[in-house]
Amino acid sequence: MSRQASRDTAQEVAVRQLLFRWGLRYRVNAKVPGMPRRTADILFLGPKVAVFLDGCFWHGCPEHATSPKANAEWWRTKLDRNVARDRETTQHLVDTGWTVLRFWEHEAAGEIARTVYARLRPDGPAPLDNP
Repeated sequence: MSRQASRDTAQEVAVRQLLFRWGLRYRVNAKVPGMPRRTADILFLGPKVAVFLDGCFWHGCPEHATSPKANAEWWRTKLDRNVARDRETTQHLVDTGWTVLRFWEHEAAGEIARTVYARLRPDGPAPLDNP
């Protein structure tokens, strides 16, 4: 598990590069307000938008999640705790007035970036890039 990237994955970098190119500024791997041991992948402080790019295995993707055969009970408990922690974090942010956007690792970076951009700039022009 120590070799598993927890930040700066290829998808995160691609999404951040697009958002930056389109003029949006954000915090990277920032602490979730009110939950010091939790971080959001991308955080927009002013508009209060938190973006999470969840790995299919670690966060229980309904399409791609797998269950390891070895030590299955330990893994099931661990992965279930991850999902519960995600729900708790989302609920905390929503309760404190934040918008939470969650995406899976199998989603295209360009689509994620366009969705985030549309949420932050609903009246603005759509990005011209077509990644």
